[in-house]
Amino acid sequence: MKFSFGKICWVILILVSTFTCADAQSRRKVTGTIDSDGTILSVVASRTNDLKEPIKTENLYLYENSIEQKINNFTFDPSPAKILVMVDNSQTVRADLEVLKRATIEFAYEIFDGDQLFVVGYDEKPEIIQEWSDDAKKIETSLATFRKKGNSYLFDSLSASVSEILLPLMPGTRKTAIVLISDGLDRGSKLSFEKVLADLQNQNITVYALQISDRTGGAFRRNQPKANDVITQLTEGTGGKIFPIEEAQTAAKFICDELKKNRYLLSYLPTNTSSYDARRVFLIADEGITVRTKNAQPPNVK
Repeated sequence: MKFSFGKICWVILILVSTFTCADAQSRRKVTGTIDSDGTILSVVASRTNDLKEPIKTENLYLYENSIEQKINNFTFDPSPAKILVMVDNSQTVRADLEVLKRATIEFAYEIFDGDQLFVVGYDEKPEIIQEWSDDAKKIETSLATFRKKGNSYLFDSLSASVSEILLPLMPGTRKTAIVLISDGLDRGSKLSFEKVLADLQNQNITVYALQISDRTGGAFRRNQPKANDVITQLTEGTGGKIFPIEEAQTAAKFICDELKKNRYLLSYLPTNTSSYDARRVFLIADEGITVRTKNAQPPNVK
């Protein structure tokens, strides 16, 4: 059989297109299904009984959207902690400056060797009070710049502080935490609460809170959670805890001890779930072991 030049060109064009499409489909498949790093969770784990043996992978059970996941690794994280203390110093917050200062300085006297604090005061924008330091006297002196004015733009301030202060430390630093000294009120941020919470969960940043009395009295907030609910969702959503500001000394010791002695990294490769959908995360352990981690994986959408 003879082919004309035109037919030969047409056949070649079809073959090239076929191989190009097949190659593109192959590469898309590889890109979409293989994740060599898997997913990392920051986990707080401790024994409630007298047993001294280490907590192991086989002691834990992880679920995403009620589907059990295989845990690849579970290891203690001995690295130093980087703690960002964010203090609401807006005009109407129900805590005077001396209370805010005392609550903040407690952490400077409880951190361990290698740990560092970064202090931010926020109202309508975040303001650096003290950059990374472990010098208690230096941190205490810097708190003289606290002042109360303006409205509380909590969500925008959280987002800006994470982007400018914590993200530059990553991925090398995984033991990051925010201590939020606030009542949870936001009055004017452009960013939504859902966006800010999802970003914190994506970066495995644990939020602890020293909760101040709600200045709104529990008033309904249009298009956003109530102030108390903001504190609850930030802490529970990231694996943290809430303490009343009146117990600042107890809170500081608990948080610094927990980060030093009970912080672990858990890795797994999600199966039977889509990373493009939000997934509920549920981690439980054998009797005699308590565990906490974030309660959701946000969609993996850029």
